[in-house]
Amino acid sequence: MKKVFVGLSGGVDSAVSAALLKEQGFDVTGVYMKNWSKAIGTIECPWEEDYKDAKRVAVHLDIPFLMLDFEDQYFEKVVQYMIDAFKSGITPNPDVMCNQEIKFKLFLEACLEKGANMIATGHYANTSDGRLFRAKDELKDQTYFLYRVTEEALKKTIFPLGDLQKTEVRKIAERFKLPNAKRKESMGICFVGKVGIKDFLKMYVDDTVPGAIIDQNGLVVGEHEGALFYTIGQRQGLGVGGGLPYYVTGKNMVKNEVYVTSDIADPKLWSDVLELTSVHVITPNKDLTRIDGQLYLRSRHRAPLIAIKSIESTKKGLRITLNEPIRAVTPGQSAVIYSDREVFGGGIVV
Repeated sequence: MKKVFVGLSGGVDSAVSAALLKEQGFDVTGVYMKNWSKAIGTIECPWEEDYKDAKRVAVHLDIPFLMLDFEDQYFEKVVQYMIDAFKSGITPNPDVMCNQEIKFKLFLEACLEKGANMIATGHYANTSDGRLFRAKDELKDQTYFLYRVTEEALKKTIFPLGDLQKTEVRKIAERFKLPNAKRKESMGICFVGKVGIKDFLKMYVDDTVPGAIIDQNGLVVGEHEGALFYTIGQRQGLGVGGGLPYYVTGKNMVKNEVYVTSDIADPKLWSDVLELTSVHVITPNKDLTRIDGQLYLRSRHRAPLIAIKSIESTKKGLRITLNEPIRAVTPGQSAVIYSDREVFGGGIVV
C-alpha cells in the first residue's frame, strides 16, 4: 500500500483530497505546513485556526497528522524574493515561488524522508508520468502557478481534484461529513490570508515617498504613495478622480513616477511580444522553440489562452510573439506556455 502524505491547509480542497485518497485505499497521512505566523498590523495571522481545522479533518478521517515548520525557509525563499522584487519595480508572483521552493521541494523532500512514497495537494491540476495538464474545472485550474514544478517532483505528486468541478468537491466534502465542508475559500496573499499586498509591504519597506502620477499627455494628475505599490494595468486604488478611469502603463523607480493613461486602447497598455527570463521547462531538454503543433500562452491566472505565433531563443531566455496583443503585460509576472491541455513551462516577464 502506497504511503501518501497530503498537505492539509485547513481548507476544503485539501481535506477532500485526503478523504478521496483514503477511500481509494492509500495509506494517508495529513501534514500541515506552517509557513507564516506573524500578525500584519492589527490583523492576526490565521495559522492557528488553519492548523486546528486541518487537525480536525485528520481526526475525522482517522489518519495520522503532523506539522512541518518551514517558516524560516519560507521567508528566505518566498517572502524576501517578493519584497526584493517589489523594491526593484517589478510585480512578482509569490504563489509560483511557493510551489517551486516550498510545496514541491522542501515539503516533498521532508515527506519522502519521513517514509512517504508520494505527496498530494488540493491543487486543481492533473499530472501523468511527470507531465502537467490543466484541470477539468477551467475556473479553478491552478496550472499557471505550477509551471515551475519539476518533472521529478510531479512524478511523486497526486492531484486528486484534477478531474472534479468545485461544486462536486463541495458535495464530496458533505458526503464525507468533513468538519470544514462549508468553510469559505481564503483570499488575499497566499500566506497571510485576508491582508492586502500594500499593507504587507509596508511592514518591510519604510523608504517609500509620494510622487507624481503622470498621464499619457505628460500632465500630473495625482500623487502616488510609493511607486513600488503599483502594477501595470492597475485601475483601482490610484486616487485619481474625475473623468475616465486611469490605468497604470509603467513606472520609473529612480524618478519615483507612475505613468497612467485614460485611453484603454493606448499602445503602452497592449503588447503582442513578450520577453521572458528565468525560463523553466517541465520536461528536461525539451526545446520550446521546436515543438510541433499550436502553442498557447497564459499571462496571468484565469487569463485566456492566446495563440503563439513564434518562440525564439534569446540571451536572456525567450521572445514570444502572439497572434493578438494582450493587455497589461507586467514585468515580474509569469507567462506560461501550453499546448491546449498540457503545460510545457514558462518564464518571468521582463
